[in-house]
Amino acid sequence: MGEAIGAGLGAISRHHQASSEWASTQQLDLPLADTEPADITLSVVRGPRAIEDDDFPFEALSEIAEIESWRKEINRPLYHIHKWWAHRLGSVFRAMAIGAFAPSGSDLLDLFYRPLRLMNAVVFDPFMGSGTTVGEAAKLGARAIGRDINPVAHFLVKNALSAHDRKEILREFGAIERDVADRIRQFYRASLPDGTQVDALYFFWVKTVGCPQCQADVDLFSSYVFARHTYPKKHPEAQAVCPHCGAVYQVRYDASDTRCACCKRTFDVRAGPAIGRKAACPSCSHSFAIAETVRESGQAPSHRLYAKLVLMPDGRKAYLPATDEDRQLYAEAEKALEQRANAFPIVAIKPGYNTNQALGYNYRYWHEMFNARQLLCLSILASRIRAVADPVRRDLLTCLFSGTLEFNNLFASYKGEGTGAVRHMFAHHILKPERAPLEANVWGTPKSSGSFSTIFKGRIRRALDYAERPFELRPSRRNGRSAGEKVYGLSGKIGFPLAANYRDFAKGKRIYLSCGDSSATDIADKSVDAVLTDPPFFDNVHYSQLADFFHVWQRHILGADGDRKAGTTRSPREVQSANAEIFEERLGAVLAEAHRVLKDEGILAFTYHHSRSEGWRSVLGALMTAGFRVTAAHPVKAEMSVAMPKRQAREPIDLDIIMVCRKRLAFARHRWNGDLWNAALPAAANQTSRLRSAGRRLSRNDVRVIVMAQLLRQLSMSLTVEAAVSLLEGSARDIESHIDHLHAIGAGAGADNGCGD
Repeated sequence: MGEAIGAGLGAISRHHQASSEWASTQQLDLPLADTEPADITLSVVRGPRAIEDDDFPFEALSEIAEIESWRKEINRPLYHIHKWWAHRLGSVFRAMAIGAFAPSGSDLLDLFYRPLRLMNAVVFDPFMGSGTTVGEAAKLGARAIGRDINPVAHFLVKNALSAHDRKEILREFGAIERDVADRIRQFYRASLPDGTQVDALYFFWVKTVGCPQCQADVDLFSSYVFARHTYPKKHPEAQAVCPHCGAVYQVRYDASDTRCACCKRTFDVRAGPAIGRKAACPSCSHSFAIAETVRESGQAPSHRLYAKLVLMPDGRKAYLPATDEDRQLYAEAEKALEQRANAFPIVAIKPGYNTNQALGYNYRYWHEMFNARQLLCLSILASRIRAVADPVRRDLLTCLFSGTLEFNNLFASYKGEGTGAVRHMFAHHILKPERAPLEANVWGTPKSSGSFSTIFKGRIRRALDYAERPFELRPSRRNGRSAGEKVYGLSGKIGFPLAANYRDFAKGKRIYLSCGDSSATDIADKSVDAVLTDPPFFDNVHYSQLADFFHVWQRHILGADGDRKAGTTRSPREVQSANAEIFEERLGAVLAEAHRVLKDEGILAFTYHHSRSEGWRSVLGALMTAGFRVTAAHPVKAEMSVAMPKRQAREPIDLDIIMVCRKRLAFARHRWNGDLWNAALPAAANQTSRLRSAGRRLSRNDVRVIVMAQLLRQLSMSLTVEAAVSLLEGSARDIESHIDHLHAIGAGAGADNGCGD
C-alpha cells in the first residue's frame, strides 16, 4: 500500500494483457475506507502524461464505456438524479483524470482498477453539467472545482455531491408519504365494472382540434393502436381504441382492418385522422394543416380522455376505456385546483429555437404544459416539500420533485410494455407537443413509471447507495454476451461539505461548486493542475431554453434568491450558440480563463464531437486564441447508445474525441512546414484501424470526428490562428476525400490502414 508513482511506471502492454484479465475477472470487493491509504498514490508530476501517449488504450476504454452507456442511470446513478442533456460517461472521465496525472508509459488500465489517489491534485471543470468530472475526480481523491452558468445544472450537482444522512432522507420521504400520498392517490382511482376500486397507473389522452370546415372536434390519432410491446414480433398483442364507440380491445400490433369487439364496426386501426403534418376530418373529410390550424385558433389544443391502464387486485394490469366516472374525478381535481392559492408558477415561455415549437401550439406559459390534475397533485407535493425544515434535505427533495416533472406533463407519451412506460418530454431534445399524451399517476404505485415515489427509489436511493459504495465496471462475458461486473473498493465514500467560495476551498474543502460565467471566476492564478471538461456543442440545442421548465418550479418551491433570482436560466454569456462566431468567442473566453488558472505544466483535456466543419473551426480558433495547442487526440465511446436523436440520425456519431492540450508557451516556437496530411492522416488511419480491429463499427461521421481531431492537433502548431484556420478551410475538399477513403476501408472490410492517394 502507499506505492508512490513519480516519473516512471514501467510500461505494460495495455491491450492484450487487459483482455486476458477481463476474461477471468470475478466481482471484486476491495475494502477501502476514505481515510485508508490507497494502493497507489499519484503525485503531480512534470513531463509527458499517459493521456498524451499515442497508445492510449481508447479501444479498451470504449468497451468499458459501452457497458456503462446502456444503463447510465444505474452504472453512474450519482450524475442522474435529475435531467441534464449532456451526460458524459464516468468511466471515460475517470480514465482522463488518471491519464492527466500518470506519467507517460503508465499502464492506464491497470491503474483504472486500482485503489488510486491523486494527492494534492486540483481539477477544474468550467462546464460542469451533470457533475461527471467533479464526481470522478473526487472519487480519485483529488480536490475539485466545478462551475456552470446554468442554475439547474449547479443545483443538481450540489445535491448529488453534498453529504447526506441516508436515514434522515428516508425518514423525511416517509413523512411526506404519510402526509400527502393518499390525497394524491385519490385522484388516480378507478372503478372496475363490478364496482371494485383500483389504482389507475396511467390515463390516455388525445389532442383534439376543431375542423376549419365543419368545426367538429378531430382527434389527432395517427393510429388507433395506442399501446404495444417494445418487442412486438415476440409479443404481438396490442391495444386499440374504436373511433366509433370508444371501446378498448386487443389487436395484433400489425393489424389493419379490424372489427370492434363492442359495436361490431370495421375500420383500419392504422389510419387515424392525423397523417404527418395534416389531419382529415372524419365528419366532412376536409384535410387541413394541424400546426397552422392550432396557431390560428389562438389557444392550445384541447384534450380528450379515452382510456386508462389500471392495476387489478391480483396484480395484473388491464387496459380499459375511460368512463364518465373518470371524467367526473378529473372535474373534481379541476375544482380543487381552483381553490388552491399560489398553486403553481405562472411564468411566460420565452421565444427560442427549442421553445418555438411549443409557442407555435399556443403554449404561452410553462404551467400550460400540465393538465389540471397534474398541477393539483404537483402543487400538493410542492407545498409539502417547501415545509421541510432541513435545507439540505429540502433541496434534495426539490431535486426529486423537479425530476418528476419530466414524466408528468402533457408533452410525455406512452412507450408501451416491456420498458419504462413513460417517454419523457425531452426524448427529442425539443419541446415537441405530443398528440397522444400520457398522464401518469403522480405519486405512483409499485408498478408505475415516472412517479414521485418510483423516481425516489430509482434515482435518489440508488444514488445514495452508489455514494456509499462506489464501483467501476469491468467488461466480462455472460452467456456468450458482453457484460459488466462491478468492482468495489476502488474509491472512498462520496459526499462532502461544499466550499462556499474559492477562499473556503483554498483552506482545504474538497469540493467547490459555483454558478456563473466560467470566463470570470474567483479561482487563483496557476492554482489548478488539470482542467477536464466537456464544452457545449456549436449546436441548436440550447440547454437553458429547456432548463427553464425545471427552473420555474425549483424557484416556486425554494424561493427567488441566490442562483434563482432571475426568472430564466438563459444568459447572454452562454457558450452554446448556433452562431459559429459567437460560439468561438465565448468558448475562447472560458478557455482563456482556464489558461489563467491552470499551472504552466498543467493539462487541459476535453471531450468533443461534431458533424459540421464550423464546429471544428470554432474549437481550433478558441483553443489557439486562448493560448493552447493540442498534444494528443483519442477517439472514445460517446455517451449516446439508445438516445432518440441518435436513432433518428442518418450518420449517427458514436464517438467522442478526447482533445489533450497544453499551454503553447510550454513549447519552443518553431516553423512548421505546413505538411498537414503527412502527419494527420496516418494517425487517423491508425486510430480507425484500431477501433475496427476491436470490433467497433464506424459511421462516416465517426471517421470525420477522428480525422478532424488529428487535423486540429497538427494545425494548432501553427504560428497564428489565422494561418491555422486558413489552412483548415482550404483543405475542405481533401478532408471529404480522405474521410470517404477511410470510411470505405471499413465498409469494404479492407485490410490496409494506409492513407491512399
